[in-house]
This record gives sequence, structure tokens and C-alpha cells, in this order.
Amino acid sequence: MVGFVPMSEQKIVAVIGATGYQGGGLVRAILNDPDGGFAVRAITSDPSSAKAKALLAQGCEVVQGNWNDKESLMHAFKGAFGVYCVTNFYETFSPEGEMKQAKNMAEAAKEASVQHVIWSTQEDTRRWIPIDDDSMPTLMGNYKVPHFDAKGESDTFFEELRVPTTYFLTPFYFENIVTYKMGPQRTEEGSLVFNLPLGDKKLPSIAAEDIGKSAYGIFKRGPKLIGKYVGVAAEQLSGAEMASQMSEVVGETVVYKAVPYDVYRGFGSSFVALGNTFQFFHDFQDYFLGARPVESTRELNPQLTSFKDWLAANKNQIIYNPANETSVAEASFAVPMQFNSTQ
Repeated sequence: MVGFVPMSEQKIVAVIGATGYQGGGLVRAILNDPDGGFAVRAITSDPSSAKAKALLAQGCEVVQGNWNDKESLMHAFKGAFGVYCVTNFYETFSPEGEMKQAKNMAEAAKEASVQHVIWSTQEDTRRWIPIDDDSMPTLMGNYKVPHFDAKGESDTFFEELRVPTTYFLTPFYFENIVTYKMGPQRTEEGSLVFNLPLGDKKLPSIAAEDIGKSAYGIFKRGPKLIGKYVGVAAEQLSGAEMASQMSEVVGETVVYKAVPYDVYRGFGSSFVALGNTFQFFHDFQDYFLGARPVESTRELNPQLTSFKDWLAANKNQIIYNPANETSVAEASFAVPMQFNSTQ
């Protein structure tokens, strides 16, 4: 077979979070390219689980690994060419716990002599908004956007150990529209309103599956992107532009309503981190968009899914009807949006 790479010559990529959004997408990207020269090692805390067995049936090597146990990660990384590292803030809601996991990953990758790590990170927003800046509330004692700041602070673990790392910046997932009931809501008058605390700014976004495909593109580039920050996005759309595309897909007008982020913070404790997140997007728009360019993402993954195509595929799920479900607070923000998560 032309282009066939024997299994013994394939480069093993160990994937943390192999059953989640990011890791799962990377697993599928590698499996769907059998001649690409890579093989998958799925790392899971429970190799006997149904999800782990499904990965095994698809052709993955499956090994046990616990992000809180460096020794188990060293074993899981041994012999791998590359490792995809991602943490899940929402597993513990602890920035310190997330940083401990990231440190374990960095140290294990160093000791296992991994040649290329992709670390799924975010900005430490305190570089832009100091703790003593009262324009944004300080959360959990020492953070502005905890699920961003902990990842950004953890970059130093990989840097100080000189682990060959690409720092991977992800954007908003299209899937948040459905998963967190953020789609247009029907008012008592019957109209559809799309609420988003974004003002007139744009939001970089992507289909979750394309995150894994883009990560695979980074591994295929080899050492060229080691030591660099690589951000991805399929679209950079304003709330009004998103509402316009929703209108075309659902067949009726969707009106965008820009709810101020400070108003969101006033809705309750579950909304404070979300308000801070969107304030960061709003106040540092030029940086945030520039760090996640669409053009270079398309070079990594030429088959990016557009927002409109994603909407069309999920047409029957995007309209949120609070009369048939739980309240907006319970459904949308009891667990904040996963801008970067393994689950």
C-alpha cells in the first residue's frame, strides 16, 4: 500500500483525556489517518471502563494513568514520541489542583524523554489585569479567571524543565451553545433572543472536533512549533453575526442582546467567573483574536467546520426553551463554560 507506515515505525502519541472533547478529537484524527505515521496511546484512569474498551476496539493502545500520580504518568508516557496534555478545572474547581496535575505531566514528560508535548493552556489573565485591579473581581483569593489563570501559570512547569512543548490556546467551543443552553431563547412574545455578554466584540470559536484535528496538525509539523504558542479558531464572529447565522439556519429572526458582563456577575455566584471571562475577551479583544487566527488554524486543519455548518448539523438542539427545562442559571452556569476541558 502506497504511504503505509508499519506499526513498528509509527510514532506513538499518548493522549490524556482521550474520551473527552479535545483528546477524543485528536484520537479520531490519528485513527482516521492510518498512513500518517502516528499511533495512539489512550491514557485513562480506568482502562476497564466502557469508553476505554471502545478505544481499544478502535485500534488504540490503552494504558492506565492518573493525572494526580506522576509515577503512573511516567509509565504511561514511556516510549511515546508525543504527549497531549490537558487538565480539567471543572473536575475539582481547584486552580491549585489543576496546577499540580500540570506539574506532574511536565515532570513525567521530562523524565520519559518525550520529544514533543502539546500543552493545552490558556492565558494567565493576571498579566493583563493585576490582582489589585478592582475593575474585575478577584476570585478564589488569587485569581481573576481561575480556569484560565491556573493553566497559564502552569506554562512555567514546562518551560523551566525545558520540555519540548507547543503551548496550545483553544477558543470557545460551538458545542457550548447546546451543552450549556446558550442558544437563542424564545420570549413570552414569541421572538428569539440570543443573549451573550460580549458587547459588540468578536468571539473566536471552533467545533470541538476541530481542536483535536488541529492538534494533530501540530504533531505532523514536528519540531517547527516547539516552544511556540499556537492558538486556533474556525471563526471570529460578533454576537450579532452569530445571531444572523442562527436566523438563517432556524428560519426565523434571532435578535442578539448584549448583556453586560457586570450584569452577569450580579446574577449570582455561578455567574461571576463567566462575567470575568467575557470581560477579559471584551477588554483585550485585539490580543485575544490575534492569538487565535483563523488562517493559520486552517493550515493545520484544512477541513475546519464553519459555524453555519455546525448550526445546520445541530439545528434541532440550538433553541433553548426554559419552559421545558431548568432555569437559565441552573442549566447554563451552574457549571461554567468549558473553554478547555477533558470532558
